[in-house]
Amino acid sequence: MAKNIQSLERAAAMLRLLAGGERRLGLSDIASSLDLAKGTAHGILRTLQAEGFVEQDPASGRYQLGAELLRLGNSYLDVHELRARALVWTDDLARSSGESVHLGVLHQHGVLIVHHVFRPDDSRQVLEVGAMQPLHSTALGKVLSAFDPVAHTEVMEVERKSFTPRTVTGVEEFELVLDHTRARGWAADVEETWEGVAAVAAPIHDRRRMPVGAVAITGAVERVCSAGELRSELVAAVRDCARSVSRDLGAGRF
Repeated sequence: MAKNIQSLERAAAMLRLLAGGERRLGLSDIASSLDLAKGTAHGILRTLQAEGFVEQDPASGRYQLGAELLRLGNSYLDVHELRARALVWTDDLARSSGESVHLGVLHQHGVLIVHHVFRPDDSRQVLEVGAMQPLHSTALGKVLSAFDPVAHTEVMEVERKSFTPRTVTGVEEFELVLDHTRARGWAADVEETWEGVAAVAAPIHDRRRMPVGAVAITGAVERVCSAGELRSELVAAVRDCARSVSRDLGAGRF
């Protein structure tokens, strides 16, 4: 059996300690409570502070939990609520469109697929929940990059690889794509990530009107497109689905 990593165990214990009892603790209190040398405790705290998991009060020098933990906690809750609220609507979208439906969220400079509804036919399909998709070429990724400032920052930090001759990788060209996405409220991927595959996606907002994910229809180009353009009825269906999930999350009408 593989051994646990001691430094991670100590960091986890430190976070639990800061989460309970007094709001702020000093270095000596933390070290003695966890039976650690002050130097060891300080090194772990410094690392946690650099990652935003711990904050130090400049006046007292005491430590408390950082904002990054709150962000991660909210992200966990948002993802589970998002998936729960989207189940019925994404099932309806797959049934009405005849295509696969994906629900994605921003995660580690990419799009994490948190829900996947199979195309409603007898074809062999692979469940893609847990898969990662690129931000710059997929419809889901472009929607998140256009509406979520964090996603926009992250997509500009990563290498935008060219997957097909249609992939947009240049900064100025990609910014124009995002401007177009914001203006019309949805994004397209027509053979930009995979040859022969097209997708259309729309953003999902929460009660704070913040983008928390995106929903997309994905299928063969010949089914999703007509005369070289995405079928308007599919675009409308995806947008309606995104609005319905958003309303269920408390976003109201928009």
